[in-house]
Amino acid sequence: MSPQLVPSALDARTQAFPVLTPAQIDRIRPMGRSRSVHRGEILFEPNDTAVPFFVLLSGNMEIVQPTLDGERLVVAHTPGNFTGEMTMISGQRCLVRGRVTEPGEFLEIGADELRSLVAKDAELSEILLRAFILRRLELVRSGYGNFVLMGSRHSAQTLALREFLSRNGHPYTYIDLDTDRTAQALLDRFEVKPSDVPVVICPSRGVLRSPTIQELADGLGFNVNIDRTHVRDLIIVGAGPAGLAAAVYAASEGLNVLMIEMQSPGGQAGSSSKIENYLGFPMGVSGLELASRATTQAQKFGANMMIARSVARLECDDRPYRVVLDTGETLATRAIVIATGAQYNKPPLANRERFEGGGIYYGATHIESQWCEGEQVAVVGGANSAGQAAVFLAQSAHHVHMLVRGGELSGTMSRYLIQRLTENPNIELHFNTEIVALEGESCLQRVVWRDRKTGETSAHDIRHVFLMTGASPRTEWLRGCVALDDKGFILTGRDLDSPGPESGPRWTLPRPPQMLETSLPGVFAVGDARAGNVKRVASAVGEGAISVHMVHRTLAEL
Repeated sequence: MSPQLVPSALDARTQAFPVLTPAQIDRIRPMGRSRSVHRGEILFEPNDTAVPFFVLLSGNMEIVQPTLDGERLVVAHTPGNFTGEMTMISGQRCLVRGRVTEPGEFLEIGADELRSLVAKDAELSEILLRAFILRRLELVRSGYGNFVLMGSRHSAQTLALREFLSRNGHPYTYIDLDTDRTAQALLDRFEVKPSDVPVVICPSRGVLRSPTIQELADGLGFNVNIDRTHVRDLIIVGAGPAGLAAAVYAASEGLNVLMIEMQSPGGQAGSSSKIENYLGFPMGVSGLELASRATTQAQKFGANMMIARSVARLECDDRPYRVVLDTGETLATRAIVIATGAQYNKPPLANRERFEGGGIYYGATHIESQWCEGEQVAVVGGANSAGQAAVFLAQSAHHVHMLVRGGELSGTMSRYLIQRLTENPNIELHFNTEIVALEGESCLQRVVWRDRKTGETSAHDIRHVFLMTGASPRTEWLRGCVALDDKGFILTGRDLDSPGPESGPRWTLPRPPQMLETSLPGVFAVGDARAGNVKRVASAVGEGAISVHMVHRTLAEL
């Protein structure tokens, strides 16, 4: 008879669904209350908010995912197990149903008490957060989402929604209308026309036809936990590496923090397949993983995040300042950290907008790499982001053409990336080269580029082009409130001593501005949006962390 196998403590399943010891449960007891439960009792439903955290003292329960065809079992909990995943920390709507299968006694802890427990008890914090993260990853991997996205790979809007969901770590079920033969029957069931694609079937909002990212975020309740009436200590605009670092340090030091992000955490770095020169990650780390870890860390300390919202303008005449969103909502705050980063420039090419999402892309993620498998692709740009994209795509594409306007890479790209590019047989570098034409019908089919030295043009049957050419700051909403340089980047610290004639307001206080402070007292700029910033992830993280020290100083002046 073979010996019984005992699950390893390092096994992912064991870490995702650990059994708490009696001593660990005793440390949790003071934070909650004991509750008798009965067979068939529903403890929480999908789309519920402020769902309690339960520890099973006795009895059993099951976690199920409602679907169009009934329910599917996610996991069965027994005594010593606990409920919850990342929505416990983020405060977003619940994704699953919790049903008691055997009567018993459960320990119930509220959301605020759970955050307090995580902040105070290091051992339990590690156990709970690891389990929550692994459970969310399993939900994403298995497609245990609370809605269905039906779309086409030829639809730019489908790509935008899938990238938004993936980068925000939200599980969903995807149906590819180009390959799924049963999809038409489902479309007919909900009276959906082909012109309505992509389609989202969302329990809380019904059927959403070709929704925007903002409409999808609202339908999924991403921002239901945000208090719009409270005057914050700090609002951080942008959740790239700089903004996330500011949120982690500010929230961990007791400030009331709100991040506002128009797309997904991580900024441009969030779309990087692998960052290999970031301190502490010798094997490299993907931008998505780095952003996800930082977001969880910030929310662990109590920072709130508002997703799929952009800032339309800043009301800066009086303090507290007022941030006006694209929805018209107004949020008051005593201090602001601007971490809006920069966006890739879009070259003036005919048909560019027509092919965006259908052959023209501004980031190389796992979704795009699947579409490029076995094909030729072109990456345009000469900075680190372009190099990382080329190396990543070379793993699945047949051949990668990298087009660089300049004559070399050493001045714009890290040495390790240059080595990866030159040593990879699937990557071909074209210096002094630029795209002059994009051709195709419903999607991109052909690319024409020109040698800038000889003037010679050549056409290539390439259906996928990744544009990563230069960057411009997202600072239009700040004009009239803070000083900008001639390219729109934000002036800070000593750079305010000699602003250009069109830069905007001057510094007015008797004290000098702090190093990262803008011309508006109590408003700071970090990361790629700041004039003179070093374009590195580590630099952005450092500026975000340093800015919190300066925020404390300016709050002490009020």
